[in-house]
Amino acid sequence: MNRLTFLNIVSALLICMVCGVSCQWIGEKAPEDKVLVKANNKMLYLSELDGMFPDGTSSGDSALIISAYAERWIREALLLHEAERNIPSDLNIDKLVRDYRASLIRNNYEKILVEELLDSMITQDELHAFYEKNKEQYQLETPIVRCYLVKVPLPVPEAEKLRDLWSGSDNKKNFSALVNYCNSHAEAHLLDKATWYSVEDIAEQLPNGTLTADNISAKLDFTQRDGQFEYLFKVFEVKNRKDIAPLAYIEEQARKYILHQRKIKLLEQKKEEMYERAIRRGNVQVYYEEN
Repeated sequence: MNRLTFLNIVSALLICMVCGVSCQWIGEKAPEDKVLVKANNKMLYLSELDGMFPDGTSSGDSALIISAYAERWIREALLLHEAERNIPSDLNIDKLVRDYRASLIRNNYEKILVEELLDSMITQDELHAFYEKNKEQYQLETPIVRCYLVKVPLPVPEAEKLRDLWSGSDNKKNFSALVNYCNSHAEAHLLDKATWYSVEDIAEQLPNGTLTADNISAKLDFTQRDGQFEYLFKVFEVKNRKDIAPLAYIEEQARKYILHQRKIKLLEQKKEEMYERAIRRGNVQVYYEEN
């Protein structure tokens, strides 16, 4: 069936669906569901597309939506038909379905347990303890820096003011004014001295080749221009390749790992509690004999 023919067939049905009833059905019981497409032994019904159409969708637009959906459905149905015809003799579909269903139910219950019972509060003491125990695993593969970076479009607004604020950024009042200036005029700015950035991330904000893992030690403080921007860059600390990453840089990873370990421990504890409770209540019977 070509696309145009299909559109012609479904258009009349769509008018009824969009409007809710056909003129001839007003005051009467709605007709039975309509089959839109049949592919081998599989059928696509009009009711399966309920809810696909935003309010105000015209019957013409609805026809296009249904046509696109139905053509995808036909291809999937034909693929499924061929897959069903070629099921290996040793493939136990029923067991796979049971296992998948059990997995979905179990995962959903575990999710409920975690949401209700998992303590997600992680103290700084816990983070430091984790870091001291595991920090050798966090060797850097690329240099990271603590730095300031300001990127301002040319011509630089109030250029002299920017340079004064930049050079005096150690002063709390000047720093606050610099942040305000950047919020108003900068294309990009990084002004958190405590945050670590990979050199690659910083390099993306600078002209190509300006900053690399190999030249970072020689590029600790500079101002430069290209045809579009002026760049101001200052490094406060560098960690090189194979150095141990500071806690601040891997803190998010550490938090995720600690929470994951807590989750595993919580679920194992709940399974053990369920096991002990079932044994006490006589809900478990063992029929094999141990040697």
